[in-house]
Formats: sequence, structure tokens, C-alpha cells
Amino acid sequence: MKEFWNERYSGAEYAYGITPNEFYAGVLAGLKTGKILFPAEGEGRNAVYAAEAGWEVSAFDLSDEGKKKADQLAVSRGVSLDYQVGNLSEINYPTESFDALVLVFAHFPASLRESFHRKLFIFLKPGGTLILEGFSKDHLKFSSVNPLAGGPKDPSMLFSEEELRSDFNEMEILSLEEKEVELREGLYHSGKSAVIRLVARKLT
Repeated sequence: MKEFWNERYSGAEYAYGITPNEFYAGVLAGLKTGKILFPAEGEGRNAVYAAEAGWEVSAFDLSDEGKKKADQLAVSRGVSLDYQVGNLSEINYPTESFDALVLVFAHFPASLRESFHRKLFIFLKPGGTLILEGFSKDHLKFSSVNPLAGGPKDPSMLFSEEELRSDFNEMEILSLEEKEVELREGLYHSGKSAVIRLVARKLT
């Protein structure tokens, strides 16, 4: 996977654009600033947006090329990121150290998804907020006819409400919904898509 993402991010253009995911940005606007973590952050569009809004930002991704693009974007916007390269088994942060956790189209292999979500949950402070948007199980009906809609082709890597409720069962679900939306996020998230959106709070 590292090679795949390095190739995708190696072009001059930003694969998913430089503007933040709309759902995430809308939720973030209602939160008090603090420390925020972006796993699988790619080229940095969402992390840079948070830094511009006054958050202390940490991020990581498998891709060296993604980090390069994220650093470039941060410099162009006059902000800084703590961006590390590695997978979740290689990356570690202090327990309960983040006020918010953002997972935007962060799809993991089915065999790892639950354990990865539970490890990321540990990094969130009591009272901290999870913001997640990803492709739902229904997305294949769009991506199969429009490859530019993006997303995993393996249905086991797509999300369901039941899986997310189970993975984050120690959190208070503030909102959880599946929607069909028109994505306009750079080269690879373009067109009608089926997404699932979750906002949850870690219990104190």
C-alpha cells in the first residue's frame, strides 16, 4: 500500500484537492480548539485547515510523498504540522492526549479495522470528539460505474453503521448517518458517492 500511495501523491497536483472535507470542516467549526490527530492524512488538506483555525495538529500517513505535499501546503499557508510517516503499528502518542480525532476516508483492511479504531480511541481524551467520514457499503454501486468516485473496491473495507457502533461502542454517538452525496474533492473523489458520517464523544 505504501507504494500505491506514494505513486498517487507523487504528481504536482493534489490528488484530493487542497480544500478540507466539507463535513469535517462543518463539525470542526463547532469545537473548541486544542490538540487534534489526523491518521491517514495523505497530502494534508484537512490537517492544514485545522492548523489555520488554531489547532495544535499531529498527523501521520504511510506515504513519504504525502508528507512532502502536506509540508508544502502548510508552508504555503504559514502553519506547521507534526507529521510523521509510518503505519499505526509504528506510530505512538501519549494516552488520552488529543481533544479531537479526525478520520476522513481512512479505510483500513477489514482484519485490522476494529483494532486500529480501538487503538486510535485510546489517544483521545475523555470528552474528546471523533469526526469520521468514509464510504459506506453502498458506495460500490457508484464506484463500479465511475472509477473517479474513488474508495476501496473491496467491500469489506467499506463502512456500515453497525461496524462503527461496535468499533466505538465506548463513545456517545452524537450523530451517525448514511448519505448519498456529490463529492468534489480533487482528482479521485469526484461524483455521486455513498458515505457514512459519524460524530461521537468519548465518555468521561
